[in-house]
Amino acid sequence: MSSIINYWWVTRPKRKLNSVPEVLAAVASVSLDNEWGGQRNTHLSVEEALEVYSLKRVGERRDHGGSGGRTYMAWLKSLGLIFTQKSTGLLKLTLAGEAILAGEPPVEILKHQILKYQFPSAFSTNRNINVNPRFKIRPFRFLLRLLNDPQISYLTQEEIAKVVIVNAENESEVCYQGVVKRLTDFRTYGDTSLDSDFFIKYAPSRGKINFDKPYNYLNDIANTLINWIEYTQLAIREDSKLVLLDEKVNEVNTILGVTPPFIERPDQDEFFQRKYGVDPKHTKDNRNLTNSRTITDQMLAEQRITQSFISESLKYPVSKIDDKIIANVSHSSGFDHKIVEQVLLRKYPHGAIGSFMTNYFEMAFKGRDEATDFEVATVEIFNDVFGMRAEHVGPIGLTPDVLVISDDVGYVGIIDNKAYSKYSITNDHKNRMIYNYIPRFQKESYPLAFFTYIAGGFGKNIDLQLREISSSTSIAGSAINVSNMIQLVQDHNQKNIDQFKLKDMFGLNRQIYKEDISLLSE
Repeated sequence: MSSIINYWWVTRPKRKLNSVPEVLAAVASVSLDNEWGGQRNTHLSVEEALEVYSLKRVGERRDHGGSGGRTYMAWLKSLGLIFTQKSTGLLKLTLAGEAILAGEPPVEILKHQILKYQFPSAFSTNRNINVNPRFKIRPFRFLLRLLNDPQISYLTQEEIAKVVIVNAENESEVCYQGVVKRLTDFRTYGDTSLDSDFFIKYAPSRGKINFDKPYNYLNDIANTLINWIEYTQLAIREDSKLVLLDEKVNEVNTILGVTPPFIERPDQDEFFQRKYGVDPKHTKDNRNLTNSRTITDQMLAEQRITQSFISESLKYPVSKIDDKIIANVSHSSGFDHKIVEQVLLRKYPHGAIGSFMTNYFEMAFKGRDEATDFEVATVEIFNDVFGMRAEHVGPIGLTPDVLVISDDVGYVGIIDNKAYSKYSITNDHKNRMIYNYIPRFQKESYPLAFFTYIAGGFGKNIDLQLREISSSTSIAGSAINVSNMIQLVQDHNQKNIDQFKLKDMFGLNRQIYKEDISLLSE
């Protein structure tokens, strides 16, 4: 048994969750409905599959016994996506795991799982992990409560590492206020506010403390916790501080307004994991999994095609099964076009747009470093999702980033992408739009219907700034944050919003809100 871990713990073969769908698909393709416990060959098969799909670095293996595969399997287990069936010893998917492989938006599913993540769990009580039983807490709910508290309002990685993960052991008011007090003391007094026996009480579970960088092991965990909570799209890192997104405060209040019971019996893997792994569309797992299935060549082909499809769906928006996705999956999986088409049309009749939108969200906060990726992704969305012609015109110079053309309705629109969390239209940017961008594209064969900005978020004066441009040019404008853009894409994928309505929405002369998007579907 491992030494007791006396702080919050998350396993982290990957520090971010973006690759979970691909890893889950790779694992399922070689180990689903197979025995897992003690099966070295299966462990090695998982490790090899992860290397084949470039999900794990190919290199010298630590023990040649499949430990890399076991590490990734523990990651999926900790997120409630897999479990081992007690009666057969076979590896199974939870409802949440099934939903991800079925192409449901992974952010919503994994947000649901992250918010349920708790100590104790089937993962944390495992003899190879062994988190201290003093912890009875849902760590990510606790972090959201701190971020939503005006006394705290933000958290740094250092604060999470040195204060939160060692002191927050339960969800009582006494414990919460104690952590708030320690945080405020730390902000005033720094390391001198920490316990004098800190490294004795919170020693690393393996190895010794590196006294050149003594808090590194805790900072690594804190960084991973931040990455996970960023994946939920409820909070972001801004100037080295984790903060709630302004437009997600109401959602966080709703989350914190309901306190669900802890999941019981963490010592019983199948019972705990099936309860933990219930996806957002279900309330309980009623599946009868007792009948064993014979693994056929057709099932193996489907698993390989599924793996390839999920990998492709992360690269560009797949809103339908067309020749492009069939050709790409056929090439990467090695199966005939007709077989791939049959499988994809049956399993993913509406595509899997949510996978790509996970990456799109991150692009909206990367600043100038990856601005081009954000622009190109916007082109792909208007082309592949909204069915318009879209062109990346930014590189031409003195132009907006994206030109969209509606041949169906007969209009054009121009888009500027801004990869910032609180973008405001500066005087320079306003002048470019008024004197360069709009005049240039008023000369198109179709009338210019709107200009719009897409960003991570916007400053408080954005509506006034939009109206100033519109007043000077007589062209309607708008601004839409990335969260609402994702909502628009998801709604369109389900209800096919027509291009007349899109034109009207992008010409609201103010910021576009979730309520505006909801009205499009009525």
